[in-house]
Amino acid sequence: MEQLLTKIDDLETKMAFQEITLEELNQEVIKLNDIVSRQQHQIMMMVNKLHAIEPSNMASHADETPPPHY
Repeated sequence: MEQLLTKIDDLETKMAFQEITLEELNQEVIKLNDIVSRQQHQIMMMVNKLHAIEPSNMASHADETPPPHY
């Protein structure tokens, strides 16, 4: 009977540590989710800025004259 009580105490101790670990991992997931969300927002802002940039002063391939060896 005492062996059974010892096993139950061990299981309760392990369970308490697992609950603590699970909560810590949950907090890390929340932090990482916030970081990813911010990075996605920043990437979208950069993409929008790139789309808004006026084309460069370089001529397009269609506008360029062919090289002299043609």
